[in-house]
Amino acid sequence: MRKIFTILLSFVLVAFLMGITSNYAANQGKGKALGKGKKSDCTTIQSGLLLRTDDIPIVVGYDEWGYNYQAHLFNGMYCDSYRDAAWCQPYEDVFLMMKWNDAWLSNKDCDGDDLLDRHYGFDSYIGSGAWLTNHQSGTYEVDGKECNWNYFVKIVAAPEGAYTEPTENGLYWYTADGIEIGPEIWGAFAIIQQVENDSCAGIHGAQYISPVGPGFGKF
Repeated sequence: MRKIFTILLSFVLVAFLMGITSNYAANQGKGKALGKGKKSDCTTIQSGLLLRTDDIPIVVGYDEWGYNYQAHLFNGMYCDSYRDAAWCQPYEDVFLMMKWNDAWLSNKDCDGDDLLDRHYGFDSYIGSGAWLTNHQSGTYEVDGKECNWNYFVKIVAAPEGAYTEPTENGLYWYTADGIEIGPEIWGAFAIIQQVENDSCAGIHGAQYISPVGPGFGKF
């Protein structure tokens, strides 16, 4: 099942783009603080003026696909995060939960472009403090036996001054003073924790914990 985890995780960032209109830019340069507007200038979901890509207003609470943009949550089946797209059907039985912070995807528009903000106050995700968690689970069958699996990952935006280096296990992010952050993913992000359990494959517990620690708020 490890290959499935990798495939599904590689698509998670794109799922956000399917559900809403976004000003996301995969900028791998350093994050630069930008001027912020007044709180009173922000447009909220409650206003009914913020739209998804299908021109339907974003609602407070869960929508029909399982997104709760106000609470920074997704809770549903994996394919629902892509509006049940045809290519996703091999993974239709996978359950997915996501949580994110305001820097990853805000629940308001404060920069005046009528879109939910990403890395607001920074010109890229670098240094923004953005984070996402992803929890997948499901079952599969081997020789008539039902096997249960689950996978959990924490992902953070790389901090200011961080750099990437190739290793025998792939590209990794490091802090400015050379401490390993974790495997690079989606360009500007690093994995800081992976936990995997598979009752039939004999996989249990933490598979990766960042040397800087698995907690948020470090950068």
